Amino acid sequence: MGIITISRGSYSKGKETAEKLAQHLGYECISRDILLEASAHFNIPEVKLIRAIHDAPSFFERFKHGKEKYILFIREAFLEHIQKDNLVYHGLAGHFFIQGISNILKVRIIGNIEDRIKEEMRREKISEQEARYILKKDDAERRKWSMHLYGIDTNDPSLYDIVLHIDNLKVDDAVEILADVARRPCFQTTPESRMMLNDFHLAAKAHATIFDRFPSAEVKCKNAVVYVKIETALSLEEELTDTIKNILKDINGIKEVRVNVVPFDTGD
Repeated sequence: MGIITISRGSYSKGKETAEKLAQHLGYECISRDILLEASAHFNIPEVKLIRAIHDAPSFFERFKHGKEKYILFIREAFLEHIQKDNLVYHGLAGHFFIQGISNILKVRIIGNIEDRIKEEMRREKISEQEARYILKKDDAERRKWSMHLYGIDTNDPSLYDIVLHIDNLKVDDAVEILADVARRPCFQTTPESRMMLNDFHLAAKAHATIFDRFPSAEVKCKNAVVYVKIETALSLEEELTDTIKNILKDINGIKEVRVNVVPFDTGD
C-alpha cells in the first residue's frame, strides 16, 4: 500500500509511465481530476486554466489573492484525493504538498529532448524549429511557474526520491524499476504517515475554508488539532477566536481548533 507522485514535463512519457505503473500495481491513477476541481472553483474553463499554467504567473493577478487561492484549492483537492491511498498521481505540484512525508515515493521523469520535439511536431503538425521553440518556452514557463507559486525549482533533484531519464531506459523499464522501489518497506503506508497525511489534509481544508475572511492566517494541524495563527488587535482576540471556531466546526475530522492571536507590530 502506498502513494506515488510523478513530476513530468510535456511529452516526457511521464503520463504513460504513470498510467502503466498504476495498472501494474493495481493502483488508481489521477491527474486531471485535481485541475478540474480548481477550474470549477475559479469558474474558469479547464482549457484556459491549462493554458495559464504554461503562461506567465501574472494570470492569477486578476483575482484577489489569486495566487494564494490557487495554491490552497489545488492543495486541498490533491490531499483529498490521496487520502484513499494506493494511487499514482502525475501532474501539477503533487510533490510540493507532501514534503516531509517520507513514505510517499516522489518521482521525476525526464524525456529525451529530441524525442519530445518529434512528438510535438507529430501532434501539432508543426516544423522542428517551431516545436523546439515551444518546448523550450513551456519548460521555462513551468519552472518559472513553480518558482513563483511554491518557491521551489521542479528541476531540483533533491525534491525527489528517484529521477529517471526516458531514453535508453524505456517506459516499461521505468515501470519495472518504480514498481520495485514502490514495494520497498520505506514507501509503504504506516499509521504514522496516514495520520500525518490526514493532518496535512485537515490543515489545507481549514485554511481554504477561512481564507476569504482571514487571508493572512497561518494554519497547521497536528493529531487532528488545528492551530490558527492570526495577527490582529488583542481587543479582537475573543471575537475572532469564536468566529474562526464557528467557521471550522462543521469540518469532519477536526478534534479541536486553537487560535493564537499575535498583536500587531506597530514598529515602535
